[in-house]
Amino acid sequence: MSIIRKSKVVLYATWRGRLLVFREPDFPEYGIQVPGGTMEPGETPEQAARREFLEETGLVAPDVLTLLGERDYHYAPPGGPARQHRRWYFHLPLEGEFAESWEQMEMHPDAGGPPIRFALYWLDLPLNDALFGELDSFLDQLPALEMAP
Repeated sequence: MSIIRKSKVVLYATWRGRLLVFREPDFPEYGIQVPGGTMEPGETPEQAARREFLEETGLVAPDVLTLLGERDYHYAPPGGPARQHRRWYFHLPLEGEFAESWEQMEMHPDAGGPPIRFALYWLDLPLNDALFGELDSFLDQLPALEMAP
């Protein structure tokens, strides 16, 4: 049995006690997600975090990114090979003014194919629902970071 292995970044962008999340309107089965994606060859996790944040949100990452931790995530999609992701989780505290919601196109999906539409918006922390695909693995570390001076 073959396993597809990838290195990924997961981004917890927070603003005014809220978390930036998105849904894929054309693929509602993927639920609520946070920005992130696949590291490119030669990229560090931080470089990938900055690139993916810009690509998926249209926003520039703040100067300070905090690495919360890393872990492996395993899953087997129906009809496809097993997958293993090595994930690096970052906190991106945002300042300034932002829209309550907006759409962004992911122009270069990891799996190839046409661009993917993201509908981005903010959810109050702590979240009431789980994020898709265990993307919430390090969310419990955010409240302490949010209250730091």
